[in-house]
Amino acid sequence: MKLNEIHDNEGATKNRMRVGRGIGSGKGKTAGRGVKGQKARTGVSIKGFEGGQMPLHRRLPKRGFNNLYSTDLNEVNLGRVQQAIDAGKLDKAATVTVASLIEAGIISRARDGVKLLGVGELTTKLSFEVTRASKSAIEAVEKAGGSVTTTFAAGVAHRATVASA
Repeated sequence: MKLNEIHDNEGATKNRMRVGRGIGSGKGKTAGRGVKGQKARTGVSIKGFEGGQMPLHRRLPKRGFNNLYSTDLNEVNLGRVQQAIDAGKLDKAATVTVASLIEAGIISRARDGVKLLGVGELTTKLSFEVTRASKSAIEAVEKAGGSVTTTFAAGVAHRATVASA
């Protein structure tokens, strides 16, 4: 077998039918669409139409909903923050914010904010300014001598802001 001898099997491909090109072509005048009516016209698609019967997509029940108040937060563990500090990517003296976490490469983009989680160990005294924080994360930061300030999106009724000194 040679590459220049490769071809499809006999009858595997058909030539395109040229329609509307005169009576002699066999597909002239109405171009195989019959006469008049909705389906003879151009630009008509009746997908989902079942002859007046209730269409399947309307017979099936609707399911679920989109919560207008849901937030898509980045989740950051304390252990990951400590790794960044040990690697010299985060400044110990500065407040840890969303911008500083992006700059350090801990998160890739801001989304709706950051939630601080208490997984891992934090040994450095830090002050955090994040959207939300878990109880265990707040306790761990305070145990290390730091503070956590949480800020929620304006207009959204959630828990009261936790500000620890």
